Amino acid sequence: MNLAEINWDLEEVGSWPTPVKIAVIVVLCLAVGGVWFYLDTQDQLAELEQVRAQEQGLKDAFAAKQKKAANLEEYKQLLKEMERVFGDMLRQLPNKAEVPELLVDVSQTGLAAGLEFELFQPQEEIKKEFYAELPIKVRVTGKYDQLGTFVSGLAALPRIVTVHDVAIEPKDGKLVMSAVLKTYRYLDEEEIAEAKPPKR
Repeated sequence: MNLAEINWDLEEVGSWPTPVKIAVIVVLCLAVGGVWFYLDTQDQLAELEQVRAQEQGLKDAFAAKQKKAANLEEYKQLLKEMERVFGDMLRQLPNKAEVPELLVDVSQTGLAAGLEFELFQPQEEIKKEFYAELPIKVRVTGKYDQLGTFVSGLAALPRIVTVHDVAIEPKDGKLVMSAVLKTYRYLDEEEIAEAKPPKR
């Protein structure tokens, strides 16, 4: 078959040889399919991918929520336990009336350890959301083991006392420890109400 002999006039399409007709039909089908894909199917495929990703995200969220729902009783028990522990810790915070007694306990712990107090200076209390910090600046002199006994004694008190900003330096064969002891007290309901900003 000689392509030069074919009359390429579109009005003579019927007289073209069968292989040429098939080739032209295949080319036209591919062209139409390509245009169709470009104009319509490509957007649909992109949308399909987006929906599949969204579906996977929803499945993951569902699985996480299902896991939480399956462990709901465990979470409730854990919450009760946390509330109990929080209540126990709250009971370790003194109220206003017990603070002077606690300050005496702190100083007695130092004296019982054999330390000499150079400074025992309670500071202004710092109010937080439902409790207040009561910082006490202390400077004590003694031996290493006495300082250890003092800190251990503070940890053993029935009320919470924490030690901050510790600095130890030698002086005349002994050690001088400067620190800020912090104890805490819970605020009563009136104090909590006063601490909240007024509603507009």
